[in-house]
Amino acid sequence: KDSFFISILNPSSKMANELAPLQQLLNSVLSRIEALETKVGIEGPVSVPSSGIEEEETQDHPAVVAYDEHIKTALEPFSGSIDDLEGLSDIGALMREAWAGIRVIVVFASKCKKPANVTGTITPLLKQTQEAVKKISGKRMDRKWDWHQKAMMEMLGCLSWVLVVAPPAPASFVKELVGSSDFWCNKIRKEYKGKDDKQIAFCDNLKKLLLDLSAYLKEYHLSGLFWNPRGKDASEIKPENDPPATQEKKEPEPPKAPPAAPMGGGIAALKDELTKKRTTDGDSAATGLKKVTRDQQTWRKEYTKDGGAPVPAAKPKAAPTAPKKTTVKGPPICQYQDRGNKWVIENQTKESNPDGVCAVTITDPKQQAYIYACEGATIKLEGKIKSLIMDSCKKCAVVFESAISSCELVNCKSVQVQTTGICPSFAIDKTDGCVIYLSKETISVSKFVTSKSSEMNVNYPGDDGEMKESPIPEQFAHKLVGGAITSEVSDIYH
Repeated sequence: KDSFFISILNPSSKMANELAPLQQLLNSVLSRIEALETKVGIEGPVSVPSSGIEEEETQDHPAVVAYDEHIKTALEPFSGSIDDLEGLSDIGALMREAWAGIRVIVVFASKCKKPANVTGTITPLLKQTQEAVKKISGKRMDRKWDWHQKAMMEMLGCLSWVLVVAPPAPASFVKELVGSSDFWCNKIRKEYKGKDDKQIAFCDNLKKLLLDLSAYLKEYHLSGLFWNPRGKDASEIKPENDPPATQEKKEPEPPKAPPAAPMGGGIAALKDELTKKRTTDGDSAATGLKKVTRDQQTWRKEYTKDGGAPVPAAKPKAAPTAPKKTTVKGPPICQYQDRGNKWVIENQTKESNPDGVCAVTITDPKQQAYIYACEGATIKLEGKIKSLIMDSCKKCAVVFESAISSCELVNCKSVQVQTTGICPSFAIDKTDGCVIYLSKETISVSKFVTSKSSEMNVNYPGDDGEMKESPIPEQFAHKLVGGAITSEVSDIYH
């Protein structure tokens, strides 16, 4: 009987090893409960001395262990797929450095309490990650790797999750980057499908990395970076050193050259020689030499063999120019026309409205809106409207409640349209770059008719309440079947 109790209390016993995973789970649950108590203002129980089977201080927190597993299962395959592509050189090693820098922050936070100034505490620890991202961004590669670099730069935005505080949750913040990186990955898939499996593996592993990181954050950093409520003050803890593989070796400073002896060789000798050539009148060796003008300098375009060209006058320095404002062809117009029951909104810019928003109140559902040649403006239509047309607009955003007929985009570039109610139809023609935001009510009602347009995306709320993004297909496969042409969406959108 005595030996039985001794075996339980002995941390090196077999049963203690079996209980270790359960102990880690209980410690993780306890840490989360204490974090909630701290936020609500409830003081937790007084800590008791550590028992033999408690986790030692030197043991990594479950959040750190899970992060290491994330690096092993998601980052390493992606870095390996980068290494397999010759044109991406050493970017795989830089990816590992960036993730290792974030690990330093996760370990640091698991050992200390949440500081008053979280951003100020974390920012110095981001140096390693920032330098790695800067090197990736500054890589000069062949044009065939542009899509790869842009996809990676979109993905690397996920590393700022350590500074994100809900809302949005860090997991949701990272998951939203899947769509923006997939935009470039889809171009890679389209180019290399059936030709190069390494290219497809690069795209798949990039997406897997983001989804795996999002799952990790949802488990261990649900509302922000986890801080240990039982830990020490941040000022008392020194961050762990970077892994040896990621440390930059400092080159020893070259020894300083000894000062030249007076009247020795080099500059001293030259000065001594010029001094000897000085005359008793004080003239130097350069006295009497003529100035060489621009027309006498053979390497300048003003040079002439006869030397008779006049010296061009120095051009006056141009005054510093003020930042360019958005220019439009005519004065801004926002007025209602009885003829046709139409609101005419033209030449609106960000500067033409005091708050940056051009607000229009629709008083009758029979009224229409025609928005023309606006640039950089935000236009808000309040009330139910019959139809809406955007023509020749650039970098504009339009928000409206409901449209009875349709919303049309013609000859536009980089525009955004949002409906907070219902719009049965969207027509997109000769438009490059548009994002349409749908409400939950109009998802099952709206349809899209497109022609001669590109870079079209639709955002809508999913069943879990998070916004999702889907591209509108631009590529189709056509077949001649039974004397008629049939069309299907390209496989890259499936």
